[in-house]
Amino acid sequence: QVQLVESGGGLVQPGGSLKLSCATTGINFRFLTMGWYRQTPGKEREKVADITTRAITSYAASVKGRFTISRDNDKNTVDLQMNSLEPEDTAIYSCNSVPPIYNWGQGTRVTVSS
Repeated sequence: QVQLVESGGGLVQPGGSLKLSCATTGINFRFLTMGWYRQTPGKEREKVADITTRAITSYAASVKGRFTISRDNDKNTVDLQMNSLEPEDTAIYSCNSVPPIYNWGQGTRVTVSS
């Protein structure tokens, strides 16, 4: 059974940091490019970072230099380290393959506010 389980979200002040983690089961994780996506009400879900099977990373312009994606092929997990958070980063963050072919998990909510 496929499961994508995100964790690590929360409330943080502007300039703060959070580390998100996504635990996966039931997918061929080590053969997939994985990504972190975010969505806010009324907006399309956007991909903010992805990492290939060879650990090559890419980032949306809005987060480049502040977010770092990483993966652990032994644990089937993908993480997102988020630094210098801004109110505009407030969203529900989810992981999935790139392109996203699995049902979305619950996501983890990130709120950046003073």
